[in-house]
Parts: sequence; structure tokens; C-alpha cells
Amino acid sequence: MYVERPSGRDRDALREITIDTGVNRYAEGSCLVSFGHTRVLATASLEEGVPGFLRGRGQGWVTAEYGMLPRATHTRGRREAAQGKQSGRTQEIQRLVGRSLRAVTNLKALGERQITIDCDVVQADGGTRTASITGGWVALRLACDKLMSAGLITTDPVLDQVAAVSCGLFRGAPVLDLDYDEDSAAEADANFVLTGRGDIVEVQATGEKRGMTSREFEDLFALARAGIQQLMAHQRSAVQAGP
Repeated sequence: MYVERPSGRDRDALREITIDTGVNRYAEGSCLVSFGHTRVLATASLEEGVPGFLRGRGQGWVTAEYGMLPRATHTRGRREAAQGKQSGRTQEIQRLVGRSLRAVTNLKALGERQITIDCDVVQADGGTRTASITGGWVALRLACDKLMSAGLITTDPVLDQVAAVSCGLFRGAPVLDLDYDEDSAAEADANFVLTGRGDIVEVQATGEKRGMTSREFEDLFALARAGIQQLMAHQRSAVQAGP
């Protein structure tokens, strides 16, 4: 099935993906991940100790925070800190990122330590949450490598890879990795979060202009599985390159 996409990509093609590591000299792990024109800075910060609800349990915690820089979009947005509260969208995305990373982390292996993944959107052109999850895993992997190299932990806490991608029905056809032009015009879309083994961590699917059939959903899922395998290859290359 052929569809003309604004970017000129084939319907099963990702945007240009780059993951540059070591972009923050202070963080235990960091990368700048780009899905086309969407760019997210992901940093992993280690803290000794855990939140109160976990104290004394002998396990760690992985959490995430997410935010967009004021000029990440076409017009300047106010910093949420200046407004005194986070939007519902921000809270939903950072919880999604945290859940996704915890799904592939052995928290016991961390000991009573917390790793916070900060995802700051430098530029947004669709797919900021999927880029945050994909880059967040790289930052987490690098931070855990640093912990192990320092002898602070002896068991690798990272059980598997995790990455995410969006898919949608655009002009009646299933397409992979929506940019903003496609996302804003999609009839239906979905975000898929999968592990390296192919396990489903989360699926967020919405009929924007109409419902999707089970066959259409299966087509989107097939695109997502193939796209995420490509993203994971980029993750492995980034980690192998080191901080």
C-alpha cells in the first residue's frame, strides 16, 4: 500500500535516528537522541537513598522527569516552573517513561539507590515521548555501567532493552514514526513500548478521527515491532561508543 508522506519517507521508514552519548559531563549517563527534527536530551543522575516508601526494603528506584524547553515548538511556551505546576500531559509522559524503564530494571540489584532520568525536549516535531523512552534507556544503561565499573554494584540491573515508536493511520494507510505534520492529521495513532524480547510494556492507541479495525491495529503493531528493532540497534551502537 503506497501513501505519499509529507517527509517523502516510505510508510515503513523511520526518520533519521541519531543518539550522541556523553553530552553532559556531570551526569552518570547522558545522550542527545534525535528522531528527525525531534531532539531530546536524556540524563541519568544517581542518588544514594530511595523515596520514603522504599526505605529499608533493600531495593532501588528508577524514575523520570520530562519537560519541554520554551522554544521547543514553533511558538514560545511558558516554563511550567513559572506557572507553578506541571501540565497533565507532562505528568503522564514522565510516568510513562519511568514505567517503561522500570520494566527492564532489576531494582534489587541497584541497592538503596535512585536513578532519575531527566528528559528535556530541545526541539519537538512529534514523538517526544517515544524519543524520551529510547534515549532514556541509553542514559540508564550508561549510568549502570558506571556503577558496575566503580564496584558499587555487582549484578547488572538492566535486564533488557526498551524502546518506543509511534505509528498511525495517515491518509488511510498505516505509517511508522509520525512527525508533527502526520500526527496532527492522523485518523488514528498509537505509541508502542516494547522490550528487546518483544514483550509489550505499554500501548497507547487512540482513534483521533475514527476508530481503527483490529486488522489496522495489527498492521500498526507489525510496523512498530520492525521499527523498534532498528531503534534498538541504534541504542546498542550508542552504548558501545561509550560516554
